Amino acid sequence: MEELSELLAFRRSKVDKLRELGVDPFGGIFPNTKSSQSILDSYAEEKVVRYAGRVTSHRDMGKSHFLHLEDEAGKLQIYVQSKTLNELDQEVFKLVDLGDFIGVDGTLFTTKTGEKSIKVTTLTFLSKALKPLPGKWHGLSDTEQRYRQRYLDMVSNPEVKQQLMLRSLITREIRKFMEDKGFMEVETPMMQAIPGGAAAQPFATHHKALGIPLFLRIAPELYLKRLLVGGFEKIFELNRNFRNEGISRKHNPEFTMLEAYWAYADFESMADLVEEMIVHLALKFKGSEVLKHTHANDAGEVTSEKIIDLTRPWKRRRYHDCIRDVAGLDWFELSAEGRRERALTLGVDLGAGMEDFEVTGQIFEKLVEAKSINPLFVTHLPKELVPLARQNKENPDLVDVYELIINGQEISPGYSELNDPIVQRERLENQAGEETHKLDEDFLTALEHGMPPAGGIGIGIDRLVMMLTGAESIRDVILFPLMKPRE
Repeated sequence: MEELSELLAFRRSKVDKLRELGVDPFGGIFPNTKSSQSILDSYAEEKVVRYAGRVTSHRDMGKSHFLHLEDEAGKLQIYVQSKTLNELDQEVFKLVDLGDFIGVDGTLFTTKTGEKSIKVTTLTFLSKALKPLPGKWHGLSDTEQRYRQRYLDMVSNPEVKQQLMLRSLITREIRKFMEDKGFMEVETPMMQAIPGGAAAQPFATHHKALGIPLFLRIAPELYLKRLLVGGFEKIFELNRNFRNEGISRKHNPEFTMLEAYWAYADFESMADLVEEMIVHLALKFKGSEVLKHTHANDAGEVTSEKIIDLTRPWKRRRYHDCIRDVAGLDWFELSAEGRRERALTLGVDLGAGMEDFEVTGQIFEKLVEAKSINPLFVTHLPKELVPLARQNKENPDLVDVYELIINGQEISPGYSELNDPIVQRERLENQAGEETHKLDEDFLTALEHGMPPAGGIGIGIDRLVMMLTGAESIRDVILFPLMKPRE
């Protein structure tokens, strides 16, 4: 730590020296630059170029220097000969450290080792780094530190930056896909007087001017359905939801969801849409319908491999049949106590107060969902699990829905939406129990004015990106995952 303190003091002294030279250590501008990729793509010997980036390496060969500058697109080598710089640039160059941002003008050439580079004619100092980069001094391998200081994680681990950039590209492509299908993007409130659309614990806040409690939304569903009542027929929202619940490899309290509604469609239509979208994304960004996830340890040794085959058509199977596959053909003929006993023999942990349908739900979660790697649409779930979906005409105990499972986790639910205001009220009252004050009466009033039959979907964008990129944790695909503050 003493060595690091001395280094920081040394860098601070360079800030003062730059100011003495009339150079602002943090205020440089450098317009009309080209990215490293565009320079390389249009490479021509002796071509004049302008480039800027962060200094990530420096080889001092006396009067000649080779440095790498890194920008968003990659990195490019620059070649500096002190004698070719003017007197001010020579003095400024002596004050450049790893981590600093500089801009250069120069001409392109190829080194003896075959590396395309810029021969610098003028140098502009842009911003000083007072602290060293982690890769140079102490590394950034601690997982918690990587999440807390994502900016350093991106600098020292280029693959992390590429993965997070890919997330943005995937999100942009989802928007384009939906718009090309005729869907219109909308925005609905993130602060709600009554949180609804899912069974989850909300984050609570208070609006001072109105003197009312408000909640961060757990889902946009009820507001999007109001728009169906209002006459919109194909809509989607791609934005944040908030749930005041646990944090795990698959869960972050703040997460991104796509929700979409399509008037006059059903859950089967929505399943087709989602299947087409995900295959489209896989082909565009991974180049194949077959994804290979390979994970290695710090020594570079492969620790696990997983193949996810997205080849269409995807398998569709009813919920009850999935349960029978893993818990016995007689599962639904057993008594409630018999189901509890069998679940325990199958190694499924049960809470003391679980209702019978929740016991079956645990079987599904642990023995079906967790073990399904290739895409599986599980359809026709019990109505208790999905209070906002339309009942099945052949079996009123079931609802017309799907849950899409890929890579051992739910990626997307899809419904034939319930638009009967009478049944909807009964379902919500049953879900609320004694807390009927939590009913969204405005939503129920909207339904009473008439909502067209419709199909709806939700897609967890974070989990979708995990599946496409092979990330092992949701934190790996979120720029700044929630962390407990340090003491």
